Amino acid sequence: MNKNTRFGIIAIALAGMAGLGYYAYTANRAPAAGPVAPNGAPAKPAAGGAPASFPTAVEVARVVASDFADDVAAVGTLKSNESVVLRPEIAGRVASIGFKDGAIVAKGTVLVVFDAAIQDAELLQARANLALAKSSYERNVELVGKKFLSQQALDSSSATLKVQEAAVQLAEAKAARMRIKAPFTGMVGLRNVSVGDYLKDGQDLINIEDVATLRVDFKLPENYLGRISKGQSVEVVSDALPSERFKAVLDAIDPLVDQNGRSISARARLDNAKGKLRPGMFVRVRLLFGERKAVLMVPEQAIVPGGHPAVFKVVDGKVSLVKVKLGVRRTAQVEVVEGLAAGDLVVTAGQLKLREGAAVRPVGEGTPAAAPQAAVGGTAAGK
Repeated sequence: MNKNTRFGIIAIALAGMAGLGYYAYTANRAPAAGPVAPNGAPAKPAAGGAPASFPTAVEVARVVASDFADDVAAVGTLKSNESVVLRPEIAGRVASIGFKDGAIVAKGTVLVVFDAAIQDAELLQARANLALAKSSYERNVELVGKKFLSQQALDSSSATLKVQEAAVQLAEAKAARMRIKAPFTGMVGLRNVSVGDYLKDGQDLINIEDVATLRVDFKLPENYLGRISKGQSVEVVSDALPSERFKAVLDAIDPLVDQNGRSISARARLDNAKGKLRPGMFVRVRLLFGERKAVLMVPEQAIVPGGHPAVFKVVDGKVSLVKVKLGVRRTAQVEVVEGLAAGDLVVTAGQLKLREGAAVRPVGEGTPAAAPQAAVGGTAAGK
């Protein structure tokens, strides 16, 4: 290839590259086509000269006013009104057992008797010594009256009489310790001892529980301290008996607030005369404050995540970010104390792609369901 031919090829290549560069430059500077209206005509530009954008499709719900019971929910544990594990104070061998497992026993019933042959013998000896000391003292009183005996001898026999009386009381106390009695009326548990077993002092014998009345222990957030008081009505539900609701009464409030959980310990009393509930059961507690009327409720998903609670309110096809003050939460709904009115339309899905004044197209409009009266709920929402 000669020199002129080579320069011709290079010139043609440079001209082609320049043409491609010019085409790319003019294509990038061409104005973008504006949105087309449904009838095929170009859409009119929005105010300020900017082209209009399509409205964003969002799910919405209507704010409604509903009535519900003002309450607070908690979880609790059932405990016996009285509970004790019986243990012997002295070692001994079991002579007899006076109860059946799981039976109801009255206060004072002898449950376990230990072999008390030695204690009974000591009691008989002490009573005999007491009788002798009493007879001697009475005879000395007669002799002193007849001037046959000194007052000092009478005082000595009086002291001997008192010593023997104390000896009898001591022997009776030792003998009584060989009989374990029920300290109150209640239900005994399952025994692990039998007749003939030798037990050490302090060894577990049997537990006895007063289940006719139960205690319900639960905790509440400290912000409810000013709203609870002794005598308030409490509703108790057990997972073991989901179809039944039990009534209890708030009986006591711990004066000390738990500094770790910032909670208040409370106790209610529950009548369990039918024996359907047992100590140790897990229960759900609902503390009733009264009934509230026309409470504004919105779905929880309408709350825009961030610092101060807010929602997107739809007005004339556009959204406005409205700050709200929240109340209680219940069954996926949240109370709006300030910021909205009944009938307002709020966005429940699609908030992340919205901004103040954005055009929206509402779809799937719904209304929050009214909070059920019997539902166990009412946890406090962040304010």
